[in-house]
Amino acid sequence: MKPLKPRLESIFPAWRWLQHYHGGKFKADLLAALIVIAMLVPQGMAYAIVAGLPPITGLYASVLPMIIYAMIGGSPTLSIGPVALISMMTFATLNPLFEVGSPVYIQAACLLAVMVGVISLLLGIFKFGFLIRLISHPVIKSFIIASAVLIALSQVRLLIDVPLKIDNLSVFLLSFWQYLPYIHVEPLIMGSIGMLFLIFVPRLLRSPWLSPYISASYSAFIIKALPLLMIFLALAVMQRFNLQDYGIKTVGDIPSGFPPINMPFWSWDLVMQLLPGALMIAMVSFVESISIAQATAFQNRSALNSNQELVALGLANLSAGLSSSFPVTGSLSRTVVNADAGARTPMAGVISSIFIVIVSLYFTGVFRELPLAILAATIMVSIWKLVDFKPFIQTWRYSKADGIAMWVTFFGVLFIDISTGLIIGIVSTFVLLLWRISRPHIAVIGLIEGTQHFRNIHRHQVMTRPEIVSVRIDESLTFLNINSLNEFIISEISQNTELKHVILNCSSVSNIDLSALEMLEDINTELHNIGVRLHFSEVKGPVMDRLNQSQLILQLHGQVFLTHYQAVNALQHDLDHYIHI
Repeated sequence: MKPLKPRLESIFPAWRWLQHYHGGKFKADLLAALIVIAMLVPQGMAYAIVAGLPPITGLYASVLPMIIYAMIGGSPTLSIGPVALISMMTFATLNPLFEVGSPVYIQAACLLAVMVGVISLLLGIFKFGFLIRLISHPVIKSFIIASAVLIALSQVRLLIDVPLKIDNLSVFLLSFWQYLPYIHVEPLIMGSIGMLFLIFVPRLLRSPWLSPYISASYSAFIIKALPLLMIFLALAVMQRFNLQDYGIKTVGDIPSGFPPINMPFWSWDLVMQLLPGALMIAMVSFVESISIAQATAFQNRSALNSNQELVALGLANLSAGLSSSFPVTGSLSRTVVNADAGARTPMAGVISSIFIVIVSLYFTGVFRELPLAILAATIMVSIWKLVDFKPFIQTWRYSKADGIAMWVTFFGVLFIDISTGLIIGIVSTFVLLLWRISRPHIAVIGLIEGTQHFRNIHRHQVMTRPEIVSVRIDESLTFLNINSLNEFIISEISQNTELKHVILNCSSVSNIDLSALEMLEDINTELHNIGVRLHFSEVKGPVMDRLNQSQLILQLHGQVFLTHYQAVNALQHDLDHYIHI
């Protein structure tokens, strides 16, 4: 029977840090929470608007999910809540089905969060976390960059106060052209001022001539709180000059109170409609969250279990859906700020949630006159930092296959839609992977003089004999590539009439499937018929175990050698002895 304490920690990971919690850690967590909350309030409301939902739902999404993750998750600094990418995917899932902002749209968003939570929870419980990691990093990078472009474009409608369509870039451009005569200049001016404020004030605060008057830590705090500061400045300007009379739309009435706890309306038909989007969101939210959590785990030298993270993320999303909000995941910007601010434990997230509850209960009325253009400016400045095309160039230079996958994903997201673009990217990755496996690197190798090492004859000065050809294949042998090996051996035989031995170096072979095994048996027979013997060297233990259960070893006319050096030495000795006789 397992000891109680390890069992408790596996079910309730928070026990590990709660039993050692003290006042010093609380002070550090409280300071970090105060700094994070300055970002979380404007971001929460802004990302709710990105999702097509009332701003208050962005605050709701920052309460229970953060508390749940703090109790179940493994990262001490990961900040769970609304993020731009998942908000955009929520909008992309719901927009074709329901009228944006309608009661049924809001209920569907809550149900979507519940479904994302259930999917993530089941994957974590049954330890299928590895499946989601099958998405390559180049595809994820490209997906995030393309999504950032769409998110930024989606906020243009708030800046010019026209109902632009943003299904993809083509639809957006066509819609923009149609509504061009109806653009409202007033919100565009206010939003532009907001963007300039968020772009140039940080540069001013970091300038050398201001550093003697403001400390670096104080300057960093102001920069992090700038979105909240801009909101209060905008509220003051709106009230002082009555800008509502000039057609500048505001957030409007925001209901106050604790997030309503209830199960959203659902039906099997609705579940099936939302399922593809829920699967995509669950996949992306886990990849984004685990990547951030792993980065902080390296810095803190803390252990991280991917399946446990899936369970925590699943429960966080489940709580989001039950508390009238939308899908959530880990936020990179808030996590970095949380870590930099000195958060010691997940209690910082719990404290942030308490502050959000206080805002939801008593201060929602403060934001009634907040211009939507200001929230749009906040989103555009924060999200545009993700739009960087350097990874495309770097990836293309390093790997053409990964570069193709990146561009395919990018254009798929931009010109079709987010989910389809991601699926196209994943499929292209696997197609290119299969193409690469089907064209393995195969080399003839020779002995480097004075050593026992064998290298490619086209890259190094090596010693060879015409009677022996040593072939190395740098890939596992499968039905995809065994024909390439067969064709390579046939080519070598046709060019060398003195050939007596073919040695297949298996140092890079980790698996031989049934199709490859049958082809090796045929190669062995065909070589024997023309007086050439097939040998193997440096076969790995697990591969050898499987070969010993096959007919190949029994029918093999050559030998299996432990090292390639032994193989060449033995065969050379036999050849020299034969010639001497």
